[in-house]
Amino acid sequence: MTIDFHTHCFPDAIASRAVTKTGERAHLVPYTDGTATDLCRLLRAADVDMGVVLPVVTSPRQFDTVNRVAAEINAAHIMLLSFGGIHPDDAEPEAHIDKIRELGLRGIKLHPDFQGCDIDDERYIRIIKYALEKGLVIVTHAGVDDGFPDGPVRCSPRAAAHMLDLVYGGREPDEPRIVLAHGGGSRMHDDVMRYLAGRCVMFDISFIFRFAPPAEFEELIRAHGAKRILFGSDAPWGDPADAKSLVESLHISARERSLIMHENAERLLRL
Repeated sequence: MTIDFHTHCFPDAIASRAVTKTGERAHLVPYTDGTATDLCRLLRAADVDMGVVLPVVTSPRQFDTVNRVAAEINAAHIMLLSFGGIHPDDAEPEAHIDKIRELGLRGIKLHPDFQGCDIDDERYIRIIKYALEKGLVIVTHAGVDDGFPDGPVRCSPRAAAHMLDLVYGGREPDEPRIVLAHGGGSRMHDDVMRYLAGRCVMFDISFIFRFAPPAEFEELIRAHGAKRILFGSDAPWGDPADAKSLVESLHISARERSLIMHENAERLLRL
């Protein structure tokens, strides 16, 4: 069993344009044509059983469309589980989080860089607190984003740690429901180890092998614990088959590998 906790796709009508524009901005070549159908093809080719789709609401007016499409993806594709999305400038975040739950979506994706807001901003704290109260999972981009090479880094490990302090008020739960993508902070491994290792938060491993040697990931597993790490590829920007091969090459136990590849995701998603 393998669950890819970090994938992306777009509505068919705009998929080609979306992957082309994003790819050019970040100097990346996509592995799919951007559609949900082609994402399923890529996952099947890698022998991945489920992909968690993470949409981004880049302006408040996109809320209805993005979350409607997310629900449609879930209805049409048995191997995909799309989260919803919300923007920090949303005028009615609580009502819209309730709407996300009514649509049957199990979590929300935040992207501080695309949404122009630091992860420890009070607008995000309000959203995260309420989403947690409602039982949702929160995934946020973390670290450097290739689409914004000149910064600022809006979810640095230090800012993410501050966000956790504000959300939990010093009383962290036993089971985390917040996920920091890209190993807790893309290309910021030293700060991840300094500020986040051991905290009540999940990391997904999407895309980090492009910039970090396997030894860094093994160090992260030892410091943070395999029970709080999720497999992810960042498809279409990463190939899940390549990501699986890299996990297979790590010097970790079979139990740790099983936790990372599917057990943690099953627990987090309450499958």
